[in-house]
Amino acid sequence: MARFEIRQATEADVPVILRFIRGLAEYEKLSHKVVATEESLRRTLFGNPRFAEVILGYEDGEPVGFALFFHNYSTFLGRPGIYLEDLFVDPDRRGRGYGKALLAHLARLARDRDCGRVEWAVLDWNAPSIQFYKSLGAVPLDDWIIFRLTGEALERSAQ
Repeated sequence: MARFEIRQATEADVPVILRFIRGLAEYEKLSHKVVATEESLRRTLFGNPRFAEVILGYEDGEPVGFALFFHNYSTFLGRPGIYLEDLFVDPDRRGRGYGKALLAHLARLARDRDCGRVEWAVLDWNAPSIQFYKSLGAVPLDDWIIFRLTGEALERSAQ
């Protein structure tokens, strides 16, 4: 039986993190959108300030999945939360409970850090992930719409 363990990523893990980001983008058919580099990840994940955290899942010592997350804040709860930006397990390692273990680890972190919630977004076409999240007790927030400013719109708004 394979041994699975989770640990906090370190700066030495940047190439692995980038590999997982590219793997997720490929799965989501968004590879053309990835502009992250090892340098940008090193600066933003391990510099000062750190903008996000990463946990890595290992099967028998080999990295097979990751979760990248950061803190947000609920004014209604008056408490921080954890926002899961990315969760990814190598396709050939899925179905072994590793995604569930990574999410459980995040839930424990949220509890230990006195967070009021863990939340994330999922692409509407990603039925396997939606079903997986629902099986854990997560509920979709159908009454919320995510907005994003990026590129030219972000630049115009910043003026």
